[in-house]
Amino acid sequence: MPNRLSKETSPYLLQHAENPVDWFPWGSEALEKAKNENKLILISIGYSACHWCHVMEHESFEDESVAEIMNEHFVCIKVDREERPDIDQVYMLAVQLMTGQGGWPLNCICLPDQRPVYGGTYFRKDDWKKLLQQLAAFWEQNPGEAEEYAERLTRGVRETEKLHLLDESVEYSESDLEDILRPWKKTFDPKEGGYNRAPKFPLPNNWQFMLRYTSLTKDDNIAAATFLTLQKMAYGGIYDHIGGGFARYSVDGQWHVPHFEKMLYDNAQLVSLYSEAWQYKRDELYKQVVYQTLEWVEREMTSPEGGFFSALDADSEGVEGKFYTFTKDELVEVLGEDEAKIFSTYFNVTEEGNWPEERTNVLMRRESDEALASQLDVSLHHLQQSIRTSKQKVFDYRAKRIRPGLDNKILAGWNGLMLKGYVDAYRAFNKESFLRQALSNADFICTVLMETTGALKRVFRNQYTNKATETAFLDDYAFVCDGLIGLYEVTFDEKWLFEARKLAEYVLTNFYDPGTGMFYFTSQNDQELIARKHEITDNVIPASNSAMALNLFKLGHFFQQDDYVEQADVMLKNIFPQIKSYGSGFSNWAILLLYKIYGISEIAITGPLAEQKRQEIEKNFIPNKILLGGSSGSLPLLQDKWDSETKIFVCKNRTCRLPVTEVEEALKLI
Repeated sequence: MPNRLSKETSPYLLQHAENPVDWFPWGSEALEKAKNENKLILISIGYSACHWCHVMEHESFEDESVAEIMNEHFVCIKVDREERPDIDQVYMLAVQLMTGQGGWPLNCICLPDQRPVYGGTYFRKDDWKKLLQQLAAFWEQNPGEAEEYAERLTRGVRETEKLHLLDESVEYSESDLEDILRPWKKTFDPKEGGYNRAPKFPLPNNWQFMLRYTSLTKDDNIAAATFLTLQKMAYGGIYDHIGGGFARYSVDGQWHVPHFEKMLYDNAQLVSLYSEAWQYKRDELYKQVVYQTLEWVEREMTSPEGGFFSALDADSEGVEGKFYTFTKDELVEVLGEDEAKIFSTYFNVTEEGNWPEERTNVLMRRESDEALASQLDVSLHHLQQSIRTSKQKVFDYRAKRIRPGLDNKILAGWNGLMLKGYVDAYRAFNKESFLRQALSNADFICTVLMETTGALKRVFRNQYTNKATETAFLDDYAFVCDGLIGLYEVTFDEKWLFEARKLAEYVLTNFYDPGTGMFYFTSQNDQELIARKHEITDNVIPASNSAMALNLFKLGHFFQQDDYVEQADVMLKNIFPQIKSYGSGFSNWAILLLYKIYGISEIAITGPLAEQKRQEIEKNFIPNKILLGGSSGSLPLLQDKWDSETKIFVCKNRTCRLPVTEVEEALKLI
């Protein structure tokens, strides 16, 4: 019989709707039951595209003997971490404090009042059964000891990353950046790009910082490491060479065998990264990655309403990566002997399989087209034409397979990241369809997910309710705000900037923590958990506080609001001492530091040819700028700058240079 989760809308929760476990969704019913019956709470957290979440479900949660133990001794709660990152944040930290590591599935055992006492990630079935029986006995026989341990652990959760408001002023210099990069550079992988470890994650914000840093400092070593990483990721099996888009990470140190789930947030940021890289260095590989990834987003990840879906599963037919991998015999059958020979050489396909554990092949490149054409003794044109034709045939063949599951929930924050991805792609390539998608998504966000007060809803699912649900978190506000700021800069339509400011004002009112000068992850209107945390560290997604600080810094310059800029300064000042110790974990903060050290150019373009001049400017990589202008507008910096002639004003530190009419002249002033 279906359990309570059958009435939910989260794809992840629905995956567990027919488990024999008596699952509850997070809410008052489950929490009150635990208190009334004095039962331990078992909180199990994951997401729909998570491979090991599926494995534990099949091994344990679908097993009657396991379910019997869980149902008898625990109130069992299933949580979709993508819908409730606030819950995931608290219990992930608890498990990390207990075990030194975390991940998903995340399983945390708590007292009836939600305080954690034990946790871990994936457990094998027999280990899981034994653990549950031991914990149930421990709670029954030693409740006082359990209370003491839970109190200490909860105190640790509340006090971790304790921040203190710094009063003294701080002066930043280029030597600070050198101090940050000195230990950071030692972690680079000089052969394969990325970091010298496995698994390898793309961490696009890290390389976005490197790209901007090297553009401003002309550091050739950092440039080489960045471009190597971009090439290796695009060549690797982590990239879907047939359908576009990146998997979440590679399990090895060569970007070869991915963990095959495709997440919207990774691909959004990677589109931005490769678009910026194209502005800096016209490498056709970067353009190919952006175009193919956005073709995938439009084809498979875009809802009729203009929102973007969350993820594609790692598994199909219960096998990880089955949709994406091929045997050599399959490719010969699809392409024919001669065509398959070139294709197999190009993508390193072998008879026994380049993924020998699974006896199949993950397509990956090792050589440039030029090098391979020379090696095969064919013309570059012939090679590229052959690969294009073969890829289409393989794409059509693959399309007949059973597809990985789609997580079709639409999340505000991830949509903000993808909105920014489309904006950045439009900046770099001036392709109208990229702008159309961005505008469609912004309309969707502002009409469906945003209220007139500036409050956001986090989740939208048309097929269930046609309504947005769940209160949004700081990351939703930060990433949507960033996307809208970017959309203003490529359209000069001020309504997007005013929508962004509305979000910023809502955050200042409802998320601000005066004790630290930072923002809480949850609003003051949200349901209270055992701890109210700040998200500080940049990870696979930038921290919501660093993203919000950058938004306030930019909005402060657009609107000439000193209080916004001062708030961003306070936040950076509080975090600055930590950046040098762990650059990779503070890369978005380091981007704000670049703005503070090198300044930000305010480029105002006014007059009838403003759009044409904007396009010309975007052909150059200028990482520390904001763009504003058009043929009319109300922003303070635009006042008294309207004329029948098109002019470009370059301003810095509240001082504008004399206007020029040509982009070449403006670039000399920047």
